[in-house]
Amino acid sequence: MEEETDGKILFYSTAINPQNLLLLLGLSFFFGLAYEDLYGRSQFHHPGGVRTFPMLSMSGVCLYLLEPQYGLVFAAGLIILGLWLLAYYQYHLRHSARNEESAGGLVALVCNLLAYLLGPIAVLQSSWFAVGLTVSSVLFLGARDRLHDIARKVPTDEITSTGKFLILTGIILPLLPNTPVTSFTPITPYQVWLAVVVVSGISYASYLIQRYKSEHGGIWLTSVLGGIYSSTITTVVLSRHAQQKRINEEMLHFSIILSTSMVYIRLFVIILAFNLSVAREMSSVLLGLFTLSLFLSLILYRRTQSKKDAPEKVEITQKNPLDLVAAFIFAFLFVVISLASAWAKQNFGDIGLYTLATIIGVSDISPFVVSLAQDSVSGINTRVVANAILIATSSNNVLKAAYTVIFVGLRSSLLPVLLLIALAILGCIQPLWDLWG
Repeated sequence: MEEETDGKILFYSTAINPQNLLLLLGLSFFFGLAYEDLYGRSQFHHPGGVRTFPMLSMSGVCLYLLEPQYGLVFAAGLIILGLWLLAYYQYHLRHSARNEESAGGLVALVCNLLAYLLGPIAVLQSSWFAVGLTVSSVLFLGARDRLHDIARKVPTDEITSTGKFLILTGIILPLLPNTPVTSFTPITPYQVWLAVVVVSGISYASYLIQRYKSEHGGIWLTSVLGGIYSSTITTVVLSRHAQQKRINEEMLHFSIILSTSMVYIRLFVIILAFNLSVAREMSSVLLGLFTLSLFLSLILYRRTQSKKDAPEKVEITQKNPLDLVAAFIFAFLFVVISLASAWAKQNFGDIGLYTLATIIGVSDISPFVVSLAQDSVSGINTRVVANAILIATSSNNVLKAAYTVIFVGLRSSLLPVLLLIALAILGCIQPLWDLWG
């Protein structure tokens, strides 16, 4: 049964738009071109291609429209196609065994099945879904060699660690209660683990790029990614390289300030993820300090151009931030710092919170920043939160200056030390003005 209504052909009460049919032909032809580009040069013939895929897609549409209510005819066609592909694959395995060749994978078979399924998808679903399915399939085909190289480079322990973390993120996180467990702080178990997920995720992105980046990335990329991961660790590693004469003093000065500039962007992203009000309050200060430190690093970089000795590649050894032990340590520190912040604020007011921020600056400030952004301290306004974070960041800059002096001496590190202290002072202007102004 068929009839024409308003330019649409109706098959068993199923409306098909002619534009969708044209889209299907275009997508299946495009899919076939990409398929033949990959398998056309193979010595062994693989089923499918620029002619087969459009025919498979059109067959899928026709068989579905013959019985659209339950799709039994379409399912029967899918079974027949699957059996034929299975017979081909068995023959391919026997042929490969006789000739001592690699049997290959199932990609060719899956592509044929996708071409068949693409038919009803393109004419019955939204066009974005069909286009997205086709384009993603083509991208996976084209990136076969690159994906295999990545798979060979990724250690098994990292895959296992990431899998465990994804389980805790996708399964455990939604199950955690979002109610406080103590009246001392409003922080909930859900917020604690959410903080772990966000901070570890940002560090993990930097970790992956740093570990698998191109060898030609140079110290620029090392400093930027190291600053996103941990500017303190990056400063220590760079100072040790300078101490061992692996990089010159000018490059040390430039890279330390550049990695420090990334701290302000990292903090802004973390705060923005948890508290929009605090992010607005701190946006001008953080972005201003980032711009200033980046500008200073560019000036220092120009000084390195006068040196003929190019620095060697600098490696920043980073631990996988998705490691479960590291994640639980962060969660523990987050809870302890949240309780300490609430205690300091309750007993000593803003001065107590600022003092705690100064002390925490000599360690990892991320748990402190996230806990304040998540309102771990009751009765505290956004201005005080912003001031405490700025003090902790300034204290951390002083710590990096001290590390630089310890490893390379004051004479060789005087310029970056002065700049780090200047950035620390600038970061404290707003808190000091609010406190004593």
